[in-house]
Amino acid sequence: MAAPYENGMRSSASSPGFGIHCTSFQKKTRSKLVSISGTKHSLQNGLLLISTGIPSLDYVLGGGLAVGTLLLVEEDKYNSFSFLFLKYFLAEGVVCGHNLFVASASKHPGDILQDLPAPIVDDVDKIEMQEEVKIDSKKLEEPMTIAWRYQNLPKMQTSVSSSLRFGHYYDVSKQMAPLMVQSAKCHKFFLPDEVCLVSSEMPSNMNAGYRQLLLSIQRVIQEEGFDGACPQNKQRNILRIGIHSLGSPLWGDDICCSDNPQHVHSFTKFLYGLRSLLRTSLSACIVTVPAHLIQGCFM
Repeated sequence: MAAPYENGMRSSASSPGFGIHCTSFQKKTRSKLVSISGTKHSLQNGLLLISTGIPSLDYVLGGGLAVGTLLLVEEDKYNSFSFLFLKYFLAEGVVCGHNLFVASASKHPGDILQDLPAPIVDDVDKIEMQEEVKIDSKKLEEPMTIAWRYQNLPKMQTSVSSSLRFGHYYDVSKQMAPLMVQSAKCHKFFLPDEVCLVSSEMPSNMNAGYRQLLLSIQRVIQEEGFDGACPQNKQRNILRIGIHSLGSPLWGDDICCSDNPQHVHSFTKFLYGLRSLLRTSLSACIVTVPAHLIQGCFM
């Protein structure tokens, strides 16, 4: 086995222009995965996941909501559980430091953010906060009392850090602190305050409310650095999009109140356009839909 290797080395050395001998063997390294706060990679398919704010639902979804996907939630008759689900999703984004995009046609996004549930601080979080205070007060002035050969070894973390935790629990009876809500960067879309501009680039058979909402989401994704297809100089982050009661008459959709709606496929075309925007971006969206209003209608 040594003779062919030597012949190969001689032939490469004798050929002009080769000053370094290279082999076909390469060190196998792991691909560089995106590391963003409040995310984790799926062990099954490697997709980037975020928490919905409900750990039990994350388990049902296979670990969490995949980035670049859209999740539709059917509203109940009184819009209580679905709206609470949306607030859990937004509250998890505030705790993780993600950007938010809140859209609604009935409730102002500012009122929705003010009513987010407060995160539950458990014993692990309290112990971590106490340890951080002790470290700041002592400033590592005390020398190590163990053997000298272990002094230069890196310190190991013995407690679980809440910042590394995926998914949190929330107390519905308490509201999130206003300072915590204000620390999150939020983009708001309230349909009565928006001026619906007609664009020739969008389909003409989509109503003005859906068209303006889709343009607003597209602008935020492109301008704020959430477009995964384009190289970005900003620090990577996640955009959480929450749309409340999409498909109701307040959005200008007449599919539920007219036998001959003007834009019969406007709702589905908006969902297709939104899904195409999310697929190539670091975004995830949850939409609550009043299915009881549009049951039996052709979408």
